[in-house]
Amino acid sequence: MENKLCRIAVFYDGTYFSKVSNYYLYQHERRARISIKGLHDFICAEVASKENLDSRHCQIVDASYFRGRLTAQQAFEQDRLMSERTFEDVLMRADITMFQQHLSTHSDGTLEEKRIDVWLALEAYEMATLKRYDVCVLLTGDGDFVPLVRKLNTLGSRVMLLGWDFSYEREGKTYRTYVSSGLIEQVNYPILMDKVIDARDRRSDPVVNNLFLPRVAEPSPRPPARPTLVDGELRQGTVVNLPADKPYGFIKPAGGGDNLFFHATDTVGVEFLSLSVQDRVLFTMVMGDRGPVARSVQLDPSPQE
Repeated sequence: MENKLCRIAVFYDGTYFSKVSNYYLYQHERRARISIKGLHDFICAEVASKENLDSRHCQIVDASYFRGRLTAQQAFEQDRLMSERTFEDVLMRADITMFQQHLSTHSDGTLEEKRIDVWLALEAYEMATLKRYDVCVLLTGDGDFVPLVRKLNTLGSRVMLLGWDFSYEREGKTYRTYVSSGLIEQVNYPILMDKVIDARDRRSDPVVNNLFLPRVAEPSPRPPARPTLVDGELRQGTVVNLPADKPYGFIKPAGGGDNLFFHATDTVGVEFLSLSVQDRVLFTMVMGDRGPVARSVQLDPSPQE
C-alpha cells in the first residue's frame, strides 16, 4: 500500500459532536470551537500513522453529518435560526453532506431525536459497500453502532473511532458524556480525543492545537444596525432559566413583563458559566429582531433581600 491512495470516509453523529464542541467552547479551558478542517487534518495524520502510510496518500473522499433538526419555526422561536444556518454554511464549505430530519415533539413540548442513528448506520454501510473505503471514521460514543462496525469490517474497511469522555458541573448537577466501552473494544483504531487533547506531551503539537479555531479574547461585537437601545436605563431582574449546555439564558424583569433572552456574550464583569438561577442581575434592554432582549448583563451589587 506504499503508493496506493488510502480512501477515508467520515461519519458524524451530529448531536454527539455538538455536545463535544459546546464543551470545549463553554466548559473546557480551551474556550474554543472545534475546527472541522483541523479535525480532518488530524484524521488524515492518524490514519497515516495507523496504516503506516505517507499522510499525502490519505485522503477524505466522503464526509457525512447526521442530526435531528428543529423546524424553521422552532429555531426562530428559540433564537437559533441564525446559528444553525451559520453552522450549515461551515459544513457546506468543508464539503460535508448533511443528513437531517425533524426532531419529534412530545405532548409536553420536549423534543426527541429518532431514527437518525439508524439512518447513519444504513448510509455508512451502503456507501462503504459501493465505494469500498479503506478506513471509515466514526465520531460518536454510542454503543448502538457496534453492529455497524462489524459489518464494515466484513467489507474490508477498517474503522477508526474518535470519541470523547468528559464531565462538568452546572447548577449543582453533573453532566457526563462518554464513549461506550463495547464500541472502543470493537473498532480497529480507537482514539479517545479528550486524552489526546489534554496530553502533556502534545501541548505543542500543531496537529492537536489546530483542532481548535483561534481563541477570541473578547466576544465579537454584534452588528450595530440590528439591536437598538430602548431607553439606556439600567434595569433589575432575576435569572430564571439557564438551559443545560446552551450559551444563553432568560431574565425576569423586576418590574414585571415577559422573560428576556440573553446570550453568553452579553455578560459584563461576570462569566456566563458562573451565573445561576435566582441570581439578581442588572441589564439594559434592546430591541432585537423579535422584540426586547437583555444586553450588558451583570450581577446586581445591591444587598440581597
